[in-house]
Amino acid sequence: MIRNRLYYGIKPLLPAFVRLRIRRWFALGKRRKVGDVWPILPGSGRPPDGWPGWPKGKKFAFVLTHDVEGPDGVAKCRQLMALEAQWGFRSSFNFIPEGDYRVTRELREELTRNGFEVGVHDLRHDGKLFWSRQTFAANASRINHYLKEWGAVGFRAGFMLHNLDWLADLEIQYDASTFDTDPFEPQPDGVDTIFPFWKECADGRGYVELPYTLPQDSTLFLMLGEVDPNIWLRKLDWIASHGGMALVNVHPDYVDFNSETGNLRQYPVRFYSDLLDYVIKRYDGIYWGCRPKDLTEWYLQER
Repeated sequence: MIRNRLYYGIKPLLPAFVRLRIRRWFALGKRRKVGDVWPILPGSGRPPDGWPGWPKGKKFAFVLTHDVEGPDGVAKCRQLMALEAQWGFRSSFNFIPEGDYRVTRELREELTRNGFEVGVHDLRHDGKLFWSRQTFAANASRINHYLKEWGAVGFRAGFMLHNLDWLADLEIQYDASTFDTDPFEPQPDGVDTIFPFWKECADGRGYVELPYTLPQDSTLFLMLGEVDPNIWLRKLDWIASHGGMALVNVHPDYVDFNSETGNLRQYPVRFYSDLLDYVIKRYDGIYWGCRPKDLTEWYLQER
């Protein structure tokens, strides 16, 4: 936590390309040491006690989410929405309420009108949300304001920082700030499961936790420099074989819709479309494609 505070304290002073190079240097060094726990964590495919199986006998769940980091990401939301709709998918777009952009009511309503979901992504995305209990409580009231105004039921913290007990302050049905395994994150403790689970808090309230289980696009293509989506596909096959939840976080900011090669800060959109194509062709009829809130509603009913 001290290291995280130091990084996020100096982060505003560093140009974006310097921050990217620092993260890439750390990630490439760590990759050599984590092959036994990433991208697949042994034991994480064990179903929870009493697991009922997915609706209508589906083999696994496939869930698409997007964290919109900046103005460039906002500008690409409609392109990403059109791409997914073309393939028959619907996803969740998570927006930062008080960051360096403003998401318009028109865009949010256009997304929901077309069957997509809108969620809240942190408050300011500055890495400071969990710095103290008092600070979080104050920020939670602002987050709840946006949840209500946007008609949102889901939340994800910036940088995947998390304190699941404190999140009881939020008026949410689900949180998506965790992962099964991801040693490349600033707070690398995972939840060690590819299934959703119920988080009960001290006051008796609770929410559904939806960990992402496919590596983030930024980790694969920007940090580690992967030149194809094969890690996504291999992990997806493993999740499907264990009947779990394949949940991915794709940032529109980093998707290049105009180039076949991408660059140091963006990757070609075909990597993502290849993932969607793979799911449809290999698992047609046996996967449950759903939005996070659909999965949460089903889970709460089963629970």
